[in-house]
Amino acid sequence: MTDALILVDADACPVKDEIYRVALRRGVRVRIVSNGGIRIPDNPLVSRIIVGDSFDAADDYIADNADAGAIVVTADILLADRCLKNGASVIAPNGKPFTPQSIGAAIATRAIMQDLRGSGDPTAAGRQKPFSKEDRSRFLQALDLAITRAPH
Repeated sequence: MTDALILVDADACPVKDEIYRVALRRGVRVRIVSNGGIRIPDNPLVSRIIVGDSFDAADDYIADNADAGAIVVTADILLADRCLKNGASVIAPNGKPFTPQSIGAAIATRAIMQDLRGSGDPTAAGRQKPFSKEDRSRFLQALDLAITRAPH
């Protein structure tokens, strides 16, 4: 068992089953953080944290508990930034890591897209490509690598 902790921004996370599979195989604790009840495996390594429904309650819990031993799974760029500043490793559900080197560009792109959407620009409608098998595979590899690099 490792001292690592996986914190999952769970409400819209498409890779929860993969997280459980890898974490249980590797002996890593998991906290599923959400605004509502999400089913979790009956295993002492996995716990569910239900936060209030106030804006950013799940993000605040995750950021407050993210440290150098944490691996955070989120697609939320601003939450990723907060967690990186606390020393955590951060992985998007598509397997792409957020890093101190990449987060600035991700935040800038997010702001530009938000401005374009706000201006009514039809090219910024925000069509996301569907979650693919390649995304799932990339996520599994990234999670396994993050666990290997986590402090023991």
